[in-house]
Amino acid sequence: MEARGVSQLRKGVLEYCVLALLCDRPRYGVELLEALADTPVMATSQGTLYPLLSRLRRSGLADTFLMESASGPSRRYYELTDQGRQALDEFSGHWPSFRDAVDRFLVSGDES
Repeated sequence: MEARGVSQLRKGVLEYCVLALLCDRPRYGVELLEALADTPVMATSQGTLYPLLSRLRRSGLADTFLMESASGPSRRYYELTDQGRQALDEFSGHWPSFRDAVDRFLVSGDES
């Protein structure tokens, strides 16, 4: 797949991947970047992640707090809000049928 196609796919689901990473515990930005990079197709840059985190905060899906760091300045942590958890739950409910529908088109396309 061309880079643009992967980029568009990632852009469409990145917000929900970040919400999912925040589901278990609060995380700071670099930690989120590293977690996303663990799955190479989801790796992204600070220039993409930090504006996304700001949008999540402004829309009430995530909240922030500062915590001191033993290895430098305080870190801004992001945590899921109840509204963010609800948005993630809704996405998680729709994702399997969406994924299956796309798979059907792809398999159908292989047969023509």
